[in-house]
Order: sequence, then structure tokens, then C-alpha cells
Amino acid sequence: MDTKIPEKLHVDAFELRFADISEVSLSQLQALSMSVGWPHRSQDWQHLRDVGRGFVALDEIGRVSGSTMWFPHEESFATFGMLITAPRLQTNGTAEWLVKRMLEECHHERIRLNATRAARRMCATFGFMPKQTVFQCQGEILSVPQAGDIRPGLDLRRLERSDLDAVAALDEPAFGTLRYQHLKRLFESSICYGLYDGGKLMAYSMRRRFGRGHVVGPVVAYCEEDAIAVVHSHVVAHVGSFLRLDTHFGAGLFASFIQQSGMSVFDTVTTMVSSEGASYGAPNTGSPIVFALASQSFG
Repeated sequence: MDTKIPEKLHVDAFELRFADISEVSLSQLQALSMSVGWPHRSQDWQHLRDVGRGFVALDEIGRVSGSTMWFPHEESFATFGMLITAPRLQTNGTAEWLVKRMLEECHHERIRLNATRAARRMCATFGFMPKQTVFQCQGEILSVPQAGDIRPGLDLRRLERSDLDAVAALDEPAFGTLRYQHLKRLFESSICYGLYDGGKLMAYSMRRRFGRGHVVGPVVAYCEEDAIAVVHSHVVAHVGSFLRLDTHFGAGLFASFIQQSGMSVFDTVTTMVSSEGASYGAPNTGSPIVFALASQSFG
């Protein structure tokens, strides 16, 4: 950027300074996310720090008052998330200050983010364009809707470490770039299912601990029926407990299956991109599709 971002920001009676997100405790980060109603556990924050980079805003007595992170996937592509400002500072320019610093440090040409309603207008001032709505579906699983029969010739099974290359190959055209290291890290902490047609992977899903319970994602498939097939086992495993899934699908077979299971739409955010090259793979092209996000930060 042309102008130097100030290292300190005066906000009413506060003076904030930047610090690397790795320099503060997980308990401080968890307290920040809890202050805005986000469910992240300390383990969730550790996962974010393991695969991403970022800054926090510290006040004069060392309290964490804001955060921002980005997650590199390939040399020119990154996702952006965890933009949080403490409630007392949300109308004082702190979020804009954090985003400017992120853009100064994150030199990736293609950036994708998911903006809350409060952040959408600000992100637009930085040139980010709205693309899709994300439906945050969550709740206690009350019942398991009828999933239908798996298409003839397909085999549903639990995935193992040896399937990771096939997962990455299926995921790349759907996500829009290769994210092998992120999938590897997710694989280590997830229960995964895949739908094979002979030796070709047609769909996959992951489920891991997150927030109040578990989250299903990412989910990638060629069609809604296959996406339902790889999600069905996760729903069955969580009858009576809390489950979450974030999806761009607000209607149709997949959305109906998710919502009938008990995961109703809790909130929405907007996927925004810095350029068309940062978009997800195009639908209706015969290519695989992202049916559920890994998270709002990872995409």
C-alpha cells in the first residue's frame, strides 16, 4: 500500500498497538472471541495459529482488543478471517486499522473472506466483491432424514491417510486452489468419509471438534446426492448432540437434508473476493463443488 500504517492507534481513551498473534496466550484469544459470542475453544485458536498468521491489537495494559488472521494456501492465494474487535471498540476504526495491517503484510494477489453483516461494507471499501451467501446451520440433531440410496457402483467408506492425495485432487477445482497442507492438518483431527467409484473419489467429508460440539466440513462432491451420502454418517453419529455445517446452499436437496436433521440456519455471512480469480470453482460445469466450508476463516 502507498501509505504507512501507524503502529499505534488512539481510540478515545485507549492507545492500541500491534502484536503478533503468536505472542499472546490462547486464553486471551478465547476471551476475545467469547466477547462477541463466537464459540471458539482454546484448541480451535491453536489450530488457527498452527496454519495461519495474524496480528492482535493490545491496549496499554496488555489486553487483547482485536484480532485479524490470514491463511496462505498457495503462493498467490489466501483466505482471511478472525477479524474481531472487542465490543467497546467496534465503532472506533479498530477493525479498519487491523484490515489495513493485514493487507500490508499479506502479499497474496487473490484473497477470499467471509464477512459478517457488520464487516461487509467495510470490506467493500477495500475492494472486496460479494459473491455468495454462507448459511451457518447448527443445532441439536433430532432425527436423521432419509438420505436415499447411494448411486449404483459407488462405495462409501471411512477415509484413511492414504486417501489424502485423492482428497486434495478432488478439492482443488472446487475450492479454487490447492490447499494440501490445510487438508492434511484437518485430516489429522477429523473423521472423514469418501465416496468412491472404483478408484476415483467422487465426494468426501470431514468432521471435527469445534466450538459447542462438532462441525462438518469441508464437504466436496459433484452433486447433491453424493454430498448427502458423505454427510449422512456424521449426522447419524450425532443424534442428540450439537452439530454445525456452513454451506452456500440455502435451498435444494442438500439444504433440506441439513435443515431437516435439526441444523437450522442460525446466521449468514457473505463470501467476498479480492478478484474473480479468488472465487470458488464454478457450478454447473461438471466440476466438483464445495458443499460445506471447513470454517468461515479457512473457506
